[in-house]
Amino acid sequence: VLKLFKLLHRTRQEVFKNDPRALEAARQKINEEFRNNQDETSEEKINELLKIATDVEVILRTSVIQAVHTDSNKI
Repeated sequence: VLKLFKLLHRTRQEVFKNDPRALEAARQKINEEFRNNQDETSEEKINELLKIATDVEVILRTSVIQAVHTDSNKI
Protein backbone atom coordinates (compact mmCIF):
# COMPACT_ATOMS: atom_id res chain seq x y z
CA VAL A 1 0.00 0.00 0.00
CA LEU A 2 2.79 2.41 0.92
CA LYS A 3 4.62 1.62 -2.32
CA LEU A 4 1.51 2.50 -4.35
CA PHE A 5 0.97 5.67 -2.31
CA LYS A 6 4.51 6.83 -3.08
CA LEU A 7 4.15 5.86 -6.75
CA LEU A 8 1.01 7.97 -7.08
CA HIS A 9 2.79 10.97 -5.59
CA ARG A 10 5.80 10.53 -7.89
CA THR A 11 3.50 10.25 -10.90
CA ARG A 12 1.62 13.36 -9.75
CA GLN A 13 4.89 15.29 -9.58
CA GLU A 14 5.86 14.27 -13.11
CA VAL A 15 2.45 14.77 -14.72
CA PHE A 16 1.66 18.15 -13.15
CA LYS A 17 5.20 19.55 -13.13
CA ASN A 18 5.21 23.38 -13.14
CA ASP A 19 1.49 23.54 -12.25
CA PRO A 20 1.31 24.29 -8.50
CA ARG A 21 -2.49 24.34 -8.39
CA ALA A 22 -2.85 20.90 -10.00
CA LEU A 23 0.02 19.51 -7.90
CA GLU A 24 -1.68 20.60 -4.68
CA ALA A 25 -5.13 19.39 -5.74
CA ALA A 26 -3.76 15.98 -6.71
CA ARG A 27 -1.77 15.75 -3.45
CA GLN A 28 -4.84 16.50 -1.39
CA LYS A 29 -6.99 13.99 -3.29
CA ILE A 30 -4.44 11.17 -3.00
CA ASN A 31 -3.96 11.81 0.71
CA GLU A 32 -7.71 12.09 1.31
CA GLU A 33 -8.51 8.80 -0.44
CA PHE A 34 -5.82 6.88 1.42
CA ARG A 35 -6.81 8.48 4.75
CA ASN A 36 -10.50 7.66 4.21
CA ASN A 37 -9.68 3.99 3.68
CA GLN A 38 -6.84 3.50 6.17
CA ASP A 39 -9.00 1.51 8.60
CA GLU A 40 -10.29 -0.93 5.98
CA THR A 41 -9.83 -4.53 7.12
CA SER A 42 -11.62 -6.51 4.40
CA GLU A 43 -9.00 -8.11 2.17
CA GLU A 44 -11.42 -8.09 -0.77
CA LYS A 45 -12.12 -4.36 -0.38
CA ILE A 46 -8.40 -3.57 0.07
CA ASN A 47 -7.55 -5.43 -3.15
CA GLU A 48 -10.31 -3.54 -4.96
CA LEU A 49 -9.00 -0.19 -3.69
CA LEU A 50 -5.43 -1.11 -4.70
CA LYS A 51 -6.65 -2.00 -8.20
CA ILE A 52 -8.41 1.37 -8.49
CA ALA A 53 -5.28 3.22 -7.32
CA THR A 54 -3.14 1.31 -9.83
CA ASP A 55 -5.59 2.17 -12.63
CA VAL A 56 -5.53 5.85 -11.62
CA GLU A 57 -1.73 5.88 -11.74
CA VAL A 58 -1.75 4.39 -15.26
CA ILE A 59 -4.36 6.88 -16.45
CA LEU A 60 -2.42 9.82 -15.02
CA ARG A 61 0.81 8.63 -16.63
CA THR A 62 -0.68 7.85 -20.06
CA SER A 63 -3.67 10.15 -20.57
CA VAL A 64 -3.01 13.52 -18.94
CA ILE A 65 -1.47 16.18 -21.16
CA GLN A 66 0.02 19.45 -19.94
CA ALA A 67 -0.23 22.30 -22.43
CA VAL A 68 1.61 25.63 -22.37
CA HIS A 69 0.54 28.77 -24.18
CA THR A 70 3.46 29.91 -26.32
CA ASP A 71 1.60 32.63 -28.18
CA SER A 72 -1.87 34.13 -28.10
CA ASN A 73 -3.18 31.47 -30.50
CA LYS A 74 -0.66 28.67 -29.94
CA ILE A 75 -0.42 25.96 -27.31
